[in-house]
Formats: sequence, structure tokens, C-alpha cells
Amino acid sequence: MFTRVKPSDFHNLNVIGKGSFGTVVLARHRQSGSMYAVKVLQKQVILRKKEQSHVMVERSVLLKGLQRPFLVGLHFSFQTSHTLFFVLDYINGGELFYHLQREGAFPEPRATFYSAEMASALGYLHSLNIVYRDLKPENILLDSGGHVVLTDFGLCKEGVSVGGTMQTFCGTPEYLAPAVLLGHTYSGAVDWWELGNVLYEMLHGLSPFYSRSKAEMFENILHTPLQLHRSVSQSARSLLQGLLEKDCTKRLGGEHDLAVQG
Repeated sequence: MFTRVKPSDFHNLNVIGKGSFGTVVLARHRQSGSMYAVKVLQKQVILRKKEQSHVMVERSVLLKGLQRPFLVGLHFSFQTSHTLFFVLDYINGGELFYHLQREGAFPEPRATFYSAEMASALGYLHSLNIVYRDLKPENILLDSGGHVVLTDFGLCKEGVSVGGTMQTFCGTPEYLAPAVLLGHTYSGAVDWWELGNVLYEMLHGLSPFYSRSKAEMFENILHTPLQLHRSVSQSARSLLQGLLEKDCTKRLGGEHDLAVQG
């Protein structure tokens, strides 16, 4: 580890991402030569959007992901008078979203492999009483070995034990669980709903209840039965039906979460 890390310790190479609060820059640490993804957040923007709590939660969760499979880790964080810096693992395989857009859909063994790694990551977060709440292809990266890495923890909720509930309306429209959409209290089972959405999308090329009309999409999420392509195997069919159960008390993972060793 390095002491008193500062912006000049890094040589910025190029911008690799842009978000609502700032940019993500590929940078080389001048002393070690190591490559990192540096998330550069503008304090003024964070304050204007009243997102301070989300940024602090993200930092807290990032620290727990270091040296943990399938979660991006935070190596350093520091600030100047106007800017916050999160120095993260550089994951060079691109977003799952990009690969899905390019290929349309994945063969079932590949989709199953990615889903198992996502489930492991979610199970680990749940073991720390953290609910992720924003699983989607844009937040799933692939590393150089072809493994998934979850990133962007700004919507995480800490301190939620198995069986605990939340009520904040948040997430991405096409992946919202029915309870969230209805404004009801909900549990960590929302993460398993989102995993079901991502698995479905990997196999079918679109999320299960997608519509260009947001109102129609929300209606589909709440009321339309799940429809699966006949090419989907019986085991994948069973898994999808369990994850995409609209009643969260009956949903796979709703009562007994995935046990992950620390």
C-alpha cells in the first residue's frame, strides 16, 4: 500500500467511462506501474444532486470487495477541495451489456456460468447484510479471464439482514421487482429477481417484460406471465421461474439466501 496518495501519483491515459457525477479514467500508478480505473467524482455535482449518502455507501461496499472474486475492489480513495477519487481494479473485458449487444444472446452454458458467478457475488454481499439493488448488464464487467465482476455500488443498502426490509424506490426501470414498483417494502430477494432478469436477457436477448412503453413494461412486470423460449432447458426454465416469481415470499432465495463462505 502507498501512503498519502494524491492525483499526481497517477498518469492518466484515457477516459473509459462517464457517469452522472464524473468520469472513470484509465491510469497508471507512477511508482508501481500498476493500472487502475480511477473514478473521478465532482463534489459540487454530488451535493447538488444530494447523493452524498450513495457515494459513502459505494465507498464502504467497495472496500469490502477488495481481493474478493466477482466484485470490483477499491485500492485507494482520496480527495482534493473539489473532487473525490476512487482508485479501483481495472477490469479490461468490457461490460456484459456490450457483449450482449454485439452477440444478441449467449449459449446456455455461458449464461449459466456468468449467472453462477453473479449469484456468488450477491450471496457474499447478502452475507454482509448488503443488498445490491442494481444488477443489470451495464454494471457487470468481464475480466481478462472471462469472469464477471460487479461494479457500481451506489444503490446498495447496508445493514439489511436476511428477512430485513427496505422501501426506497430505486433501480433501473426494466429490472424493477414488482414490490419495488408498487412502493411496498421489499427484501434482499429483489437481487434474485434482478439476477433472473439478467439470466433471461442473456438467453433471449431482451429482458423478460421489456416494452418500449414504460407504462406497458410496468404492467408486464406486475401482471404478465413469464414466457420462455422452447430452446431453454428444463433446469434453466425451473431456475428462471423461481427467480422471476412475482410474489417475493415464494421467490427462489426469498426465504433462504445463498450461503457463501466469507
